[in-house]
Amino acid sequence: MKAINHYLVVEKIKEEPSTVAGLIITENIDSDNRYIKANVVSTGNLVEGIKDNDKVYYDKHAGHSINYEGKHYYIIKSGDIVLVD
Repeated sequence: MKAINHYLVVEKIKEEPSTVAGLIITENIDSDNRYIKANVVSTGNLVEGIKDNDKVYYDKHAGHSINYEGKHYYIIKSGDIVLVD
């Protein structure tokens, strides 16, 4: 699978549940967090500054999901990336 133009294929990184005052906080409860951490699987030919296997943060409302060969990926635009880790 190869992204084209200004698109990226990313795989969401599952964050481990954390505890606050004895309560377990899962990713579903952490609604204040606007950005999602992901691993870049493929970059389009027009994407600059981001390469495959980079860790990035993107807006949680960006892009679309796709199932490919039994795995769940997200297709996002390079403009939705806010941070490269």
